[in-house]
Amino acid sequence: MLKIAWSPIYKYELPEGHRFPMLKYELLPEQLLYEGTVTNNNFFHPGPLSEPVALRTHTKEYWDKLTTVSLSDREIRAIGFPINEKFVERGRHISNGTVRCAQYALQHGCALNVAGGTHHAFADRGEGFCCFNDQAVAANYLLDHGLAQRILIVDLDVHQGNGTAHIFRNEPRVFTFSMHGERNYPLRKETSDLDIGLPDGMEDGPYLKTLREALPRLADRVQPDFIFYQSGVDVLASDKLGRLHLSREGCRERDRIVLSFCKTNHIPVAVSMGGGYSPRITDIVEAHANTFRTAQEIFF
Repeated sequence: MLKIAWSPIYKYELPEGHRFPMLKYELLPEQLLYEGTVTNNNFFHPGPLSEPVALRTHTKEYWDKLTTVSLSDREIRAIGFPINEKFVERGRHISNGTVRCAQYALQHGCALNVAGGTHHAFADRGEGFCCFNDQAVAANYLLDHGLAQRILIVDLDVHQGNGTAHIFRNEPRVFTFSMHGERNYPLRKETSDLDIGLPDGMEDGPYLKTLREALPRLADRVQPDFIFYQSGVDVLASDKLGRLHLSREGCRERDRIVLSFCKTNHIPVAVSMGGGYSPRITDIVEAHANTFRTAQEIFF
């Protein structure tokens, strides 16, 4: 059975002016249930991330600042959202959701988090709407518990996974791969194990060709026994922050390439949703829903 991490706390309502990016976390599960792609039995509700698990990835000083809501104004501006206890608690649930997804993926081949993909969070700070780095936390959890020996992070959000790259810069058991807009945020990029910077305006054909060529070669080089997939839909042509020009079907084919590769090669995969900032919420929800539809089709 496809297992999906979701909790009512994902629907956390931000102050006026910040609400739009959060709507998808409420609408996406409703859409998947309405159309019959999943049932309520597919969902599980993760509890909050524990301090010991968090501290394997994040510093104690940063953890304390978050959990006591004592970040400086500058640190809050870097994250980009108002920070309060509810927002931090939400981040803890989301990160633990990806840990639990990794555990379910080991059992069933694939599991998805309705949120997550918070790849701009560093060990000691947050950036770009990210406070905890959920995939880094989950990767370290697998390593620490002997559940994986060689992990590949496939980050296909339009923005480089700078926090993830920095966290694992000295960890040979985790290979970070980011395929992103070269001229997009962040202005100062970190060095992943493999970065593929894409030009503005790239469309479906060359994008998918680049991915089809890179993924098998990368897997041969890394020989992973677990994959984390960051499936941001800000690669869409409609995205106001993306600068790439993928169609919705091109984005779905991207998911199909990654998930089919995992299935064919018997590599468990945990998927986090990442970004999506199209002006129409239906474009965001449909593109994210395609990731779940494709996973259900391929694995179950």
